Amino acid sequence: MPTNISSDIPFLAGGGLMGQLIREKDWSKNLLGTPATWPQSLRTTLSLLLNSKFPMFLFWGPELICFYNDAYRPSLGNDNKHPDILGGRAEDYWKEIWKDIKPIIDKALKEGEASWFEDRLLPIYRNGKLEDIYWTFSYSPVNDESGKPAGVFVTCFESTEKVDTLKKLNNAEDRFRTMADNIPNLAWMANADGWIYWYNQKWYDYTGKTAEEMEGWGWQSVHDPEELPLVIEKWKESIDSGKDFEMVFPLKGADGKFKQFLTRVLPLKDAEGKIIQWYGSNTDISTHKEFTKELEIQVNKRTSELKQVNEILQKSEERYHLMVEEVQDYAILYLSKEGIVENWNKGVEKIQGYKAEEIVGKNFSAFYTEEDRKSDLPHYLLKKAVKNGRLHHEGWRVRKDGTLFWASVTITAIPNNSNEIIGFSKVIHDLTFKKEADDKIKLNTEILEQKNRELEKMNKELQSFAYISSHDLQEPLRKIQTFSNMIIEKEFDNLSEKGKDKFRRMQNAAQRMQTLINDLLAYSRSNAQETSLTKTNLNVLINDVKEDFREEIREKDAIISVDKIESEVAVVPFQIHQLLFNLISNSLKFSHDDIKPIITIKSEVKKGKDLHTEKLIDETEYCHITFSDNGIGFDQQYSDRIFEVFQRLHGKETYEGTGIGLAIVKKIIENHKGVITASSELNKGATFHIYLPVNV
Repeated sequence: MPTNISSDIPFLAGGGLMGQLIREKDWSKNLLGTPATWPQSLRTTLSLLLNSKFPMFLFWGPELICFYNDAYRPSLGNDNKHPDILGGRAEDYWKEIWKDIKPIIDKALKEGEASWFEDRLLPIYRNGKLEDIYWTFSYSPVNDESGKPAGVFVTCFESTEKVDTLKKLNNAEDRFRTMADNIPNLAWMANADGWIYWYNQKWYDYTGKTAEEMEGWGWQSVHDPEELPLVIEKWKESIDSGKDFEMVFPLKGADGKFKQFLTRVLPLKDAEGKIIQWYGSNTDISTHKEFTKELEIQVNKRTSELKQVNEILQKSEERYHLMVEEVQDYAILYLSKEGIVENWNKGVEKIQGYKAEEIVGKNFSAFYTEEDRKSDLPHYLLKKAVKNGRLHHEGWRVRKDGTLFWASVTITAIPNNSNEIIGFSKVIHDLTFKKEADDKIKLNTEILEQKNRELEKMNKELQSFAYISSHDLQEPLRKIQTFSNMIIEKEFDNLSEKGKDKFRRMQNAAQRMQTLINDLLAYSRSNAQETSLTKTNLNVLINDVKEDFREEIREKDAIISVDKIESEVAVVPFQIHQLLFNLISNSLKFSHDDIKPIITIKSEVKKGKDLHTEKLIDETEYCHITFSDNGIGFDQQYSDRIFEVFQRLHGKETYEGTGIGLAIVKKIIENHKGVITASSELNKGATFHIYLPVNV
């Protein structure tokens, strides 16, 4: 049954619903084991995750076990994943996006690099269906006690609403462009000063001109030179007075011929009556027989059409402003070229606390800290935006109530048709949660690094202690063995049978103690910092070890088969000799009484990416040594446990040994930056796969 562990494991205290689910879960059957055995790095990361209000997720260990907090839970929907994903393997529960997130996870684990994505589409299965969801997220590596990445820390939030809003805005603009291109008139738009910046497709079809030729005052090139001065005069009068423009004049077509057009231009004004742009329509009237009558009809008709276009454009602009106004995750505002706030959306009120009437007309430097204002940072940023066109900056900003928030700011300089800067757009995103999370991760990383240094110091002290203790223990042990041998030699006949038995048992115990001390010494010496790798012929080392076991091989009629061994590998010779000695010793020791022992050793050289084994470096060449026997084997569930110090799967009454041999083997492999794995079945032998880098 699940155990109440909150009082014993304080790092799981609190954490809302997810903290409760973790405490109540039966972890004894999980790959991670019970929380009491979890490493400190996992504990620290979970404590941060559970007690944060920002959506967070954690992949941990080789199997990428899943954890998440209350803020993240709504992203999983109302069925399917929650709460089954807790403690589960990432690949089992994120199948729909595994091909997308696996490379990001690998980058964090193998390269130790964080990743950041904004508004990325990752469809996930939730609420009974596959949903298209846009995310803004970061994947960061979490180091274990050895300083190597052991997990991936995820901070994220959904940005689907923002993306959908921008799509709607673009669609509205596209619909207007399509409609304008398909009306029968030549149509165009100009700014308040009369600078024409857009024509519909009918204009280009008729005149044969390009957009570059027509921009601004380029329209004069298709007018009759004799009538052009009057057209310019009347157009300037409309611009100055703000009145409608109406006139009939000829326009030259792509064939070089002139046709008469009725031209009507209407101004579009803002709420204060200020003209913000003009909409023009040119109607071909050259083929009308009854010019006067048709002119009246065409004027009324085109006026109606132009008003309709005007209404559509106004609605399009209203929809645009409404959409911008309703975006609340981003503060969007417009500044004059002096930095005065002229307009903004509701996102500013939500993020910074000001209402429009409280800040419009004031300088945007009010959002900055006193220190930043003294250093003139606000106006420095505007200058950089003018120089580069756009500027991105992150830093602390001040809300109306005086509190600080971490802002991601983009400032874009806005030019007029003469390329003069007339103002700035500014978009602000509140990244306080991300900043705090990053700062906590950085702090926790520093704490973990400090603890790693302390552990390394303790490890050195323990190794020194084990080495000294092992030497000091040998002296009294030799005396015990010497005196017991003297008694056996000189007083053996005077002892009772029980006495003789006890002396034999004492000698056996002393011998076991001697073996244990020797193994402890060998284990303490196998230290990576004391090694010097040299190119060594492995066949020579194998032959030396076979010579060490000549008598045992002869007694058991054993066969040691050596096939295709890579001759030169960068190793520490005495350590690899110890490794081979321990493996062959195990195979001879754990053999069947009635079956001839057969030991097979072979190798191949391949790059890490071709060996399909975790922890290998893709482009590094490895000597893959396969060491197999036909002995008693072991249950595969103990394939990791056999490499632990003092771990025995068989009683010492049946098989001799201290349980240190394979621990020494693993430590030697790690000293060489290699990998070792084991596979077996009971009574069907065992196989060890050793991967050693070929070069230093």
